[in-house]
Amino acid sequence: MSSHQPAALAPGLIRRQLGTFQLSFYTISASAPLTVLGGGVVATLAVTGNLGTPLSFLVLGVVLAVWAVGYTAMSRHLDYGGAFYTYLARGLGGVWGVSGAAVALVAYNAIQIGLYGLFGVVASAFAEAQFSLAWSWYAWAAIAWAVVGLLGLFKVDLSAKVLGVLLVAEVAAVAAFDIGGFGHPAAGSISWQGLSPGELIGPGLGIVFALSTAAFVGFESGPVYSAEAKDPRRTVARATYIAVGFTSIFYCLSALALIVAAGPDQVAGMAQDPTSGLPFNFIEQYYGHSIAVIANCLLATSVFAALLSFHNVVARYTWSAGHEGVLPRFTAATSRRTGAPMAGSLLQSLLAAIVVAVFVALDKDPMAHLFTWLSYIAALGILLLMIGTSLAVVGYFRKSPSAAESAWHRTVAPVLAAVALAAIVIVTAANADALLNAEPGSLEIYVMPGIIVLTALVGIVWGLALRASDPRLYAGIGGGGTEQPAAEDGLGALLQARAAGGDATLTGSGDATGIHRRF
Repeated sequence: MSSHQPAALAPGLIRRQLGTFQLSFYTISASAPLTVLGGGVVATLAVTGNLGTPLSFLVLGVVLAVWAVGYTAMSRHLDYGGAFYTYLARGLGGVWGVSGAAVALVAYNAIQIGLYGLFGVVASAFAEAQFSLAWSWYAWAAIAWAVVGLLGLFKVDLSAKVLGVLLVAEVAAVAAFDIGGFGHPAAGSISWQGLSPGELIGPGLGIVFALSTAAFVGFESGPVYSAEAKDPRRTVARATYIAVGFTSIFYCLSALALIVAAGPDQVAGMAQDPTSGLPFNFIEQYYGHSIAVIANCLLATSVFAALLSFHNVVARYTWSAGHEGVLPRFTAATSRRTGAPMAGSLLQSLLAAIVVAVFVALDKDPMAHLFTWLSYIAALGILLLMIGTSLAVVGYFRKSPSAAESAWHRTVAPVLAAVALAAIVIVTAANADALLNAEPGSLEIYVMPGIIVLTALVGIVWGLALRASDPRLYAGIGGGGTEQPAAEDGLGALLQARAAGGDATLTGSGDATGIHRRF
């Protein structure tokens, strides 16, 4: 290996690059704090008027922390990457692992692609307001798509640095709002109604939990980077708990600050008024127009950070499945220079371009359709994966007992988490009409969850087919696969060789050649 190239287990991902805080940038950026405040919290208050919204973040934080107990315990024993896919395979069997891989790929692609609609709307509105630049939403989405796709091909620590800068900036903006909100209460004194259980247990409780749960999506992505973490047995667990603790407390305080700033009696009405500009009207009131403009710009970068984070998650799920032969081997192609999952990154970008183009061609609304529909699909899929993973933790430690893990880690916490998350899934499905802004009984209420169910079934069938056709490959599912030798030619050469019937494809042992491309 030449001196200028990073140490790696070629052609796999470059090992041991990410520390705890770098990995935390990925997990927290995916949750997008400023987007949650400016979009999620405002939408929740507008739809439900439930003043207990801040408390919901603390309640969910406890639930997710309990879920993370088993999740991180398993991460200490499996550092292959693949997260849900790997854990389901090792805990419940290869068939469930393949099904989980299918659901994960659909769910994370859905949230990533849906965010292009949100980014396009936010960036378009900002550019028109500040620069009189009246570009369509999909023009801005295309720019974000190109930058995300490019960054996805570079070293993972470069993306971490970009995310770190953007995350610090948006957290600073939200913190500034929080300070201003608590310092200028509309009622003359700080109201603590947002932390009252009596306020939370009221109208719209189900919708509150459904929307608040969506705000946490991304915190669970840490184990996807296990192969690239400096110390996967500790780094992943620490980053996951940091993400849960930080986001739950920060979101609670920010939602409470919004209620305090607007006033408990006025906040729902302001949230329902699209011209109110929550929360940026208060930022301008507290800090002036220039700071408000910067905060609006940071809203766009917040969405961009989430786009980049989820793009990297999808690319690594693709790499894990391709590396083990669950997907075609060429999908595990990595860049020789950067170690990035090249094929997974390019495929994700291609899929995103196709889906967004279809929505544009059909003249679908970027927010009401592209963002809302795909976000709902993603939330359901990830919740089901979390439930399955809790059960997988129990199964794994029954088959592979570990004295290092207590009964709380092995059984009690995962079972409690599975029950709580199942209740959230039921609530989310029961409130589908409100979440999707659809008429009760309308087609999309059934189509959206149906996509996840169908994906899971296809994964099960594919897993059964692999078990019957290639027992050796099936036995290795979730085991990290075997490292494959590097080659000089690129992915295009591999595809051409395969199309021509050449020998630059797969060896009998499942090794792939010709899958590196220089960047």
